[in-house]
Amino acid sequence: MAALYILIPVAVVLVALAIWVFFWAVDSGQYDDLDGPAHSILFDEEDPKHRAGIAQADKSRHPGKSEGE
Repeated sequence: MAALYILIPVAVVLVALAIWVFFWAVDSGQYDDLDGPAHSILFDEEDPKHRAGIAQADKSRHPGKSEGE
């Protein structure tokens, strides 16, 4: 019975701490966008050097054409 006098306040403090951590996470934006990072890995970003290399290869393949055509 004496252990309950210690365990109940400890449990209440732990629950209060868990609730505080949850609200802190919500306020700091931890749950704002859950799907974005998961889907962003699927899309490659174009590297400017890669695009320049493709444009240069196209120019060498078609020397008479301009870029707008």
